[in-house]
Amino acid sequence: MRIAVVSDIHGNLTALEAVIADLRHTGADVVLQGGDLAHGGAGPAEVVDRVRELGWAGVRGNTDEMLWAPETLQDFAAGAPPGLKKLFEMTEEMRMWTCERLGEARVEWLKTMPMVQRCGELAVVHASPDDTWRGPGPESSEAGLQKAFGVLEARVVVYGHIHMPFVRELSGWTVANSGSVSLSYDGDARASYAVVEGERVEIRRVEYDIEAEVEAMRREGLPHGEWVAACLRTGKFVGV
Repeated sequence: MRIAVVSDIHGNLTALEAVIADLRHTGADVVLQGGDLAHGGAGPAEVVDRVRELGWAGVRGNTDEMLWAPETLQDFAAGAPPGLKKLFEMTEEMRMWTCERLGEARVEWLKTMPMVQRCGELAVVHASPDDTWRGPGPESSEAGLQKAFGVLEARVVVYGHIHMPFVRELSGWTVANSGSVSLSYDGDARASYAVVEGERVEIRRVEYDIEAEVEAMRREGLPHGEWVAACLRTGKFVGV
């Protein structure tokens, strides 16, 4: 069975449609979504509706959770370095805009997403099994990955959140990050997702029309859209 994990779409319908087109070539039997569907792009409602239409099961991400529980953003911001204060203020403005675009029914649907999604020997989480905000980085040791994901007792674990795809074959199991459909942070601006077949994980990169998404953000009035555009174009997190 071939299972695709598509994570961190962040309201970017342009990139999502490019990934959907690529999925036709990969021949995935099942597609799971890894959270962070709506916040951060021009089409939060459109992305949620598209994922629901496709019937992709999935998990909740931190930017999903903060839509109905803004205190989770506040709590995380309180423990972050002072230099990130501006970023979290921007995130809150974008969060309120996203909630208005989504409407209550879509937010209620996002609330139904579990923390863990399983398919055979595969377990999918957003950041970690019990925390949508904190997950290991690509530099983590095997011991660190075991601490984060060992409780899942899965042969393959795929997560999102950090926007930096990687595959690590460990002692008897594999951990991979699917990367992000939108807002890549590894210097490659293309969309990213993972395909799992048995214990083998492949990272797929998909080109899409970034300028079309930038124009959509301008047209829809996404707060701080120029900053988001800079991140999209560079494939990196741009400081504020």
